[in-house]
Amino acid sequence: MENLSSPKNRVEFTDNSSKYNLFFKGAIIIVASIVLFFVFIYFLFFSAPDAFPNQIIVNIEKGATLKSISEDLKEKHIIRSKVLFETFVIIYGGENHIGEGDYLFENKLPVFEVARRMVKRDRHLAPVKVTIPEGFDRLQIAEAFSLKLKNFNKDNFLLLVKNKEGYLFPDTYFFLTTDNDEDVIKYMSDNFNKKIKPFERDIVSSGKNQNEIIIMASIIEREAKGDNDRGIISGILWNRISKKMPLQVDAAPETYKTRGLPQNPISNPGIEAIKASINPISSQYLYYLHDKNGLIHYARTFAEHQTNIRKYLSENQ
Repeated sequence: MENLSSPKNRVEFTDNSSKYNLFFKGAIIIVASIVLFFVFIYFLFFSAPDAFPNQIIVNIEKGATLKSISEDLKEKHIIRSKVLFETFVIIYGGENHIGEGDYLFENKLPVFEVARRMVKRDRHLAPVKVTIPEGFDRLQIAEAFSLKLKNFNKDNFLLLVKNKEGYLFPDTYFFLTTDNDEDVIKYMSDNFNKKIKPFERDIVSSGKNQNEIIIMASIIEREAKGDNDRGIISGILWNRISKKMPLQVDAAPETYKTRGLPQNPISNPGIEAIKASINPISSQYLYYLHDKNGLIHYARTFAEHQTNIRKYLSENQ
């Protein structure tokens, strides 16, 4: 039997152990090198730059190219590599439609997350809320938006909506911080078209065209003091028109001298006023007034109306 403890066998065992140790050490070195290489690549290209500014707002202008955006982001120390940013934008499918507007970056982000947010229009900014009450005219609307949107051009807005009075639907809107006067007009006009669509058949059935309905609704919006009197006021005013009488409403002074409706809406009415214009409530009344407390009083004749004036609007009351 061979002696395993002989010098020859001890040498062979030692040689195999050494080879194993060398292989193990080599494998560790290779794996460590690979890991270090990827860590180096990640920190060099994928991670956020050390100078990444927290709480920065970046504006992407309308029509900006992917190249110009990547250059701007690199100059602002938001990305390390323009090539990687552009690559991730393409991977996310946004090379032709990165969302314009403001983007808030609260903290450092890797380049792929910066690209994703811009492609998905994930701005992290609260929208600007603007409420336009029923009965506002275009000048009041312009004033409201000029206080809220930095890119809103009041003069240009008034010029563009010169013939849109009555068709800018009053509502609560949420806009991007970079939206401008043209965006406002589009949203308000689109909203009007959406709101009026369910009433198109009713307007046709009323025997009046849409413009006549909107003009009357704009007057009702200014004349009525609440939901209860819109329908009756509508009936009175349409009745006066049918009798060839001047409307004589305070909201539209020109109606004291001329018969029929004004040429254009005097304000932008809401749905309730539009519905009242389409569906007037028939009555025997031809006159009405609101007293000092906002309560409405109707009259069938001018004499009754005069009595109501003395009774409810007298200086002694």
